[in-house]
Amino acid sequence: MPIHFAEIEGLRVRYSDEGQGPNLLFLHGWGAGFEAYKPLLDRLSACHRVVAPDLPGAGSSQEPAAPWDAADYVRFAQALAAHAGLTEAVLAGHSHGGRIILKWLGSPPAPGAPRVDSAVLFSAAGIRPRRGPAYYTRVYAYKAAKQLLRPFPRALESLRGRVGSADYRAASPVMRGTLSNLVAEDMTPLLPRVGVPTLLIWGEADTATPLAYAKRMEARIPDAGLVVIPGADHWACVHNAAHCHRVVTVFVRDTARA
Repeated sequence: MPIHFAEIEGLRVRYSDEGQGPNLLFLHGWGAGFEAYKPLLDRLSACHRVVAPDLPGAGSSQEPAAPWDAADYVRFAQALAAHAGLTEAVLAGHSHGGRIILKWLGSPPAPGAPRVDSAVLFSAAGIRPRRGPAYYTRVYAYKAAKQLLRPFPRALESLRGRVGSADYRAASPVMRGTLSNLVAEDMTPLLPRVGVPTLLIWGEADTATPLAYAKRMEARIPDAGLVVIPGADHWACVHNAAHCHRVVTVFVRDTARA
């Protein structure tokens, strides 16, 4: 993978830029870095120009000075596209990267952003799960405990480490705030505004972003189709890279604009 470094939105970031053909901007999942997707990106770059950054706070890219939200990631992705000279592109993203794409396509067009021809979402995040009473009881108890422990930073940090997800526990304070901002925003209201052909590729056995999320996206995005990979998990785009590549290649060919 040809590796480049650049300053984007005031941050030093790393990205790869490989291949020739239709432009494809790939956004990785939370904390992974683009190299985790090498089996997929190597195949895609055989017939596409693939630009794939380490998103800020992941891989070898600098993390932001303060917590970001999805809109901040959209601005970053659009600025990177401009830096790379992409005037039009297919957007592709896994998990958190898919969330960024939904925010991008569901928001008003930004001046200077590349034209988006189509989108490919691999097990995209962004749908808020339906929660029962027990969940909200735990949330309210946690918030009350945080208030009580504010004068005691070490005890507060210990509490956060016990109740947070593995991603949350592994993150720096800034990225913890970022993750909190991201999961608090439900992209469901934006789905009807996605105005480009959208391919959803999902693992049948995905437990991180369950297949039910894909079905909700397919029902609400005006021009969406769903491909389910039998038995595959949240990392279907890597573990089943050859299958995904074949599907994406046909999709990009059939939705290409003149």
